[in-house]
Amino acid sequence: MVIQKEKKSCGQVVEEWKEFVWNPRTHQFMGRTGTSWAFIFLFYLVFYGFLTAMFSLTMWVMLQTVSDHTPKYQDRLATPGLMIRPKTENLDVIINVSDTESWDQHVQKLNKFLEPYNDSIQAQKNDVCRPGRYYEQPDNGVLNYPKRACQFNRTQLGICSGIGDPTHYGYSTGQPCVFIKMNRVINFYAGANQSMNVTCAGKRDEDAENLGYFVMFPADGNIDLMYFPYYGKKFHVNYTQPLVAVKFLNVTPNVEVNVECRINAANIATDDERDKFAGRVAFKLRINKT
Repeated sequence: MVIQKEKKSCGQVVEEWKEFVWNPRTHQFMGRTGTSWAFIFLFYLVFYGFLTAMFSLTMWVMLQTVSDHTPKYQDRLATPGLMIRPKTENLDVIINVSDTESWDQHVQKLNKFLEPYNDSIQAQKNDVCRPGRYYEQPDNGVLNYPKRACQFNRTQLGICSGIGDPTHYGYSTGQPCVFIKMNRVINFYAGANQSMNVTCAGKRDEDAENLGYFVMFPADGNIDLMYFPYYGKKFHVNYTQPLVAVKFLNVTPNVEVNVECRINAANIATDDERDKFAGRVAFKLRINKT
């Protein structure tokens, strides 16, 4: 024989719920007395307080081993890479001489990029250094901060400096300037105390033919030792990286040319096929004329 359970009315359900939330007879809130709730609150207060203290202590101990100025591990940056300016998404410089919008964006990027290299700013912030030797600034037990930096004046870039240049770095005439810079690596003595320079060439025979002639600034793409070592962003607050400007004079128009630039230095390898940006950079150059 099946006994049917009596169905509660809506009012009974509400009354039972009210009694669960607060029972005036037993003075229980949500099924627990005030003492029970106090013990639960105290337990979680102590538990999470302990976790917070342990996490804070762990972070404090870890931070004691980290320098504010030098990364603890730099193994991924053992060999500096090269990069180009103007900076483009796919490392390609494609312009149409007759279409101002196609190259004006590059010109604006270069104006902003080269502004810190203005001679007046460099003279105000940085030192005139002796060429051919590293500009070392050891701490000798006392924090030597901030480090001074050597001047790299915009005028060293010759006709690629963009100063008073109606050709807009050569982009309006189909003779563009592309700037090569070496990525920064803290405490790296580039060149191993020997002279170094940047060279560029077409990646294939047909690229070399279409690339034509080009000139480099400073002469022969030289990078002086005095811009090294780099001590880090917080130490070297006014540091400006040395640049090499490449002005392409007669690239075959309407043809895509693959260009590769390398740094020639005693302690920078450029033949690692696993890292195609180590000591080198490849980019595409196309100058359309219609």
